[in-house]
Amino acid sequence: MLGVHFAITADQEKALLDADGDDDAVGELLGDIEENWDDDQLKVDTDKAWDEIHRCLTDGSLDPDAGDYPLSHAILGGHGMHDDYYVVYVDAAQVRDVAAALRDIDRAGLRQRFDTLLPASERDYDFELLWTDFADVVNFYQRAAAAGRAVLFTAT
Repeated sequence: MLGVHFAITADQEKALLDADGDDDAVGELLGDIEENWDDDQLKVDTDKAWDEIHRCLTDGSLDPDAGDYPLSHAILGGHGMHDDYYVVYVDAAQVRDVAAALRDIDRAGLRQRFDTLLPASERDYDFELLWTDFADVVNFYQRAAAAGRAVLFTAT
């Protein structure tokens, strides 16, 4: 599954919240967002690294309820909006909290989490690639928070 974060507009946020509970409507809105997205500064692709980033920020599992807020909300810990795949909503206030918490994790801190929480047999990425993708997520959350936007994470 490939992961993408979008810092959605107020109109997109309203439409998604109105569609919450209707997988078909949420899927249609997500398709529209993906197809028409035109601001690379308010989007970040994490390819398959989202899995290991979430594990490093929580308890090492893929459980959306794992870990402590706000780090848990960087990838999977927000409000799940689809039953068949990950469509996770984080409101603008939570985005600010996530952005602040992510700023506190440096390279050594992520490396410690990576080494502690992910057995070598479960790693898909080497640390250097993971660090690059993590830094992209941190920078994305800073931009989303500065823009006052909610975030939608998808992995399909």
